Order: sequence, then C-alpha cells, then structure tokens
Amino acid sequence: MGLEMRKRCEKCSENVEHEAYICVHECTFCLDCTTKMFNICPNCNGELVRRPKPKGTCPIAPPEGVFMMGNR
Repeated sequence: MGLEMRKRCEKCSENVEHEAYICVHECTFCLDCTTKMFNICPNCNGELVRRPKPKGTCPIAPPEGVFMMGNR
C-alpha cells in the first residue's frame, strides 16, 4: 500500500506536491508550517519527516545490469 500523497498542507492549504512533511499517519504539512510546529504533528504528536518523492522522480538510476524491485 503506497502513500496517499496529499497535495495540500493541512494547516495553511499551501500546495505541497513538490515538498511535504508527514507523520506516520500521513498527516501532511508544508515546510513553513512544519518548521513553526518544530517538526511535531499537532494531531498525533509524532515526528514530521520529509515525504518521499513520487515514483519516477528519483534522479538516481540503477547501474546497468543491476536488478532492483520493479525494473526487470
């Protein structure tokens, strides 16, 4: 099951498609709100960490001939 990848900050509604911070429950916040909340989720008191980038946006390609999950 993948991440929901919400597109808006839950606090200020800013677009967060390119950079978002989430807790283990996928509460989603922008960088500014995350900084103001000291990287603590107001909903669960969990740590807010940078959300992984969506599939296909990783600039690092596996070396030729190296098997990685899903690149057969």
